[in-house]
Amino acid sequence: MSMEKLYRAYYMDVYSFAMTMVKDSNLAEEITQETFYRAMRSRFLGKSSELTWLCAIAKNLCVDALRAKNKTGEIANDTQAPTNVEQMVMDKASTLAIHQALHVMEEPYKEVFSLRIFGELSFAEIGTIFGKTENWARVTYHRAKLRLQGQLKI
Repeated sequence: MSMEKLYRAYYMDVYSFAMTMVKDSNLAEEITQETFYRAMRSRFLGKSSELTWLCAIAKNLCVDALRAKNKTGEIANDTQAPTNVEQMVMDKASTLAIHQALHVMEEPYKEVFSLRIFGELSFAEIGTIFGKTENWARVTYHRAKLRLQGQLKI
């Protein structure tokens, strides 16, 4: 598929994905543009769907943007003690531990958990990205969460 067709087919999907992660329309627009620019400069290997490939690029750009915002103090941190994995994501120190645990976790658990928590995608959207059902996404997320809780001893 040509880059123009790819852009037309997936622009709104990538923009929506970025918007759910960064919650800022201007930043989401920049990330979407950068995603397609990077896609144009790289080569699609066909190991996943085109949308999954684009969302992976966008996810990395969103994480970088959120880290940059956090460093400049634009994101307020909660002082409440986290009680589960989802709440730990909100705590900066705990986030590092979660990312370290995710780093060694096998696929698809790692990506499903990241898309759900960091990307704030619905189970239906996650299922679509993987070409699976919504129920598959729910079960996979639950299993990933249990593995993380075991690793982090929560």
